Amino acid sequence: MLKMKKLTETYDMRVYTDTGDYFGDVEESILLQTKVFGWRVRATKNSFLSKVLGSAKGVIVPHQLVKSIGDVMIINKAAVPNYNPEEGEAE
Repeated sequence: MLKMKKLTETYDMRVYTDTGDYFGDVEESILLQTKVFGWRVRATKNSFLSKVLGSAKGVIVPHQLVKSIGDVMIINKAAVPNYNPEEGEAE
């Protein structure tokens, strides 16, 4: 059964990758006419994004990479910028 959610219910929702990494929080939805085009995800303290992006505030995740929305949002690992901890920089 398909359950509907209001867009306002997704704001500040926690975002995780499909491998279980905490990615950030939903800040805003991006609409194109009547469809969701993407999600602006804010890099929060202790999130994977804050480690990868450094001083940047967040990223835009295309809606095609969202796998599930419920109590949390699950996104595809492809949305994660490449990161090598030994180098300390995103590629």
